[in-house]
Amino acid sequence: MSLRVVIIGAVAAGPKAGCRLKRLLPEARVTMVDRDEVISYGGCGIPYYVGGDVAELNGLRSTSFHMVRDEEFFRGAKGIEVLAGWRAEEIDRQAKEVRLSRVRDGEEKTLPYDRLVLATGTRAAIPPLPGVELEGILPVADLHQARYIKNAVAHGKVERAAVLGTGPTGLEMAEALADLWGVEVDIFELENQILPGLLDPELARFAENHLAQQDGIQLFLGTRVEGFEGDGQGRVRAVRFNGQERPADLVIMATGVRPEDSLAAAAGLEVSPRGGIVVNEFLQTSDPEIYAAGDCVVQRCLISGRELRLASGSVANRQGRVVGTNLAADKPKARFKGVSGSWIMKIFELTTAKAGLTTASAQAAGFDPVSALVVQPDRAHFYPENEMLYLKLIADRKSGRVLGLQGVGPHGDALAGRINAVAALLPSKPLLEDLSNLEVAYAPPYASAMDVLNAAANTVENVLEGRLESLSPEEFSARLHHPEAGTVFLDVRSEANSKPYVDALADRGWRPLPQETLADRLDEAPRDKPLILVCNSGARSYEAQVTLKAAGFKNTVNLSGGVAAVKKWGEPIIPEEE
Repeated sequence: MSLRVVIIGAVAAGPKAGCRLKRLLPEARVTMVDRDEVISYGGCGIPYYVGGDVAELNGLRSTSFHMVRDEEFFRGAKGIEVLAGWRAEEIDRQAKEVRLSRVRDGEEKTLPYDRLVLATGTRAAIPPLPGVELEGILPVADLHQARYIKNAVAHGKVERAAVLGTGPTGLEMAEALADLWGVEVDIFELENQILPGLLDPELARFAENHLAQQDGIQLFLGTRVEGFEGDGQGRVRAVRFNGQERPADLVIMATGVRPEDSLAAAAGLEVSPRGGIVVNEFLQTSDPEIYAAGDCVVQRCLISGRELRLASGSVANRQGRVVGTNLAADKPKARFKGVSGSWIMKIFELTTAKAGLTTASAQAAGFDPVSALVVQPDRAHFYPENEMLYLKLIADRKSGRVLGLQGVGPHGDALAGRINAVAALLPSKPLLEDLSNLEVAYAPPYASAMDVLNAAANTVENVLEGRLESLSPEEFSARLHHPEAGTVFLDVRSEANSKPYVDALADRGWRPLPQETLADRLDEAPRDKPLILVCNSGARSYEAQVTLKAAGFKNTVNLSGGVAAVKKWGEPIIPEEE
């Protein structure tokens, strides 16, 4: 008898597992079940559909050769039977059966299986706020909600919107509404930064300042939404917070997701106390005849070894292929070892990305993180289309092991290339010297001869070896506006660059002393006062710090990322920069 496989969930991991199995074992009988009538789509593309980059909803359901992935497509092209609009109610592991009910009328049926796949995805985490049941308040979890939102804005029913949550989905939806449709968007975040848990605060601040410059965007950080007010007709009209109200015709609940593990838990399969189905490296659950893949499973971080919550269409598809391979074998052989935690997103004209651990997650995992902020052109400095790339590299102080990289920049391809390179290295436990000597394909339109990745590793190495002592843009701003007695801000740029700063800030201790002449003018640098060294990016001021230390100066700190980082931080050094 041919192998009978039932797959519960038909969005990403499920279809990939079924299609892989049928390629390896065409005689297998595969039935795919999903509670929704609409299956197999790119959910990560929903903001781009709302924002007009994807013209038609079926664009998110289509193959690269423009076939819609519906029931007939899977039956005809893939040999997979699909039961769309059927909910899996119960798994009987003893009898190896799944009990189903049809959503529209409650009709029941039972499917026998030899092997079972759980690809149940996530459910939206909606806080129980007063008024949350009003029409016009919804998450962005499926294509029905995507269609509702786009129809509402396209027909002029939405002048003001609110987005709760500043994860990638919330920010992408805010851009979609404001950029194409001109909707006024208020973004609310309980934490004091955007992308909490995903970026360190200074990188998040760079992105926040970019958001603040966009027309129609208002950002409310550290704000607890208290509830919603209706219009008397059952629709939302306002958001309540801090004793205030802001009008809203639409509210996007981007407040996070939870793994949909209830079916597995009810069947007695092991689930994590934090949520998610526990699987081994073959993606088998605690029942070896039942596999699980995608957003519903516990992901393992390859850097920390800890559980990691990561909802990603890329991970789901790769895990689906592993499951399909193992379903076709007598003994599982394909492995999925874990994830590095990489992600990337576009915030208007700025790209933000990360691979590996943040400073906080590195500390939580028992590391002693040390980091450096590096600002350098993403192409050769003499190539006309170069833009500054802002990277923060994190390593372990004791071992020198690279733990994570995050960054922002206007050229998304440039940032993606660096993030992907580090994401690929992280599972191998690279050291700083590995990244310092990483070979990067070089030509002036694509990179510098000493790439920004190499420079980042070298900078962290300099910190560890005590050659570089620095302060962050935040600390610099605090010292500038509330200087310690006698502090000197030593501007080591050319006189043409430093003159506007000297003219504006001489009374705060701002002095010019170009780095190229410093060795011959050491007597002009006070030895008895704290010296804060400043240049455009932090590179020349580091050279100045080396020179001064060699001459016996013991009171120098270097502005990390230079003037460029302070501008990105959003607190102008002089009024002309506002």
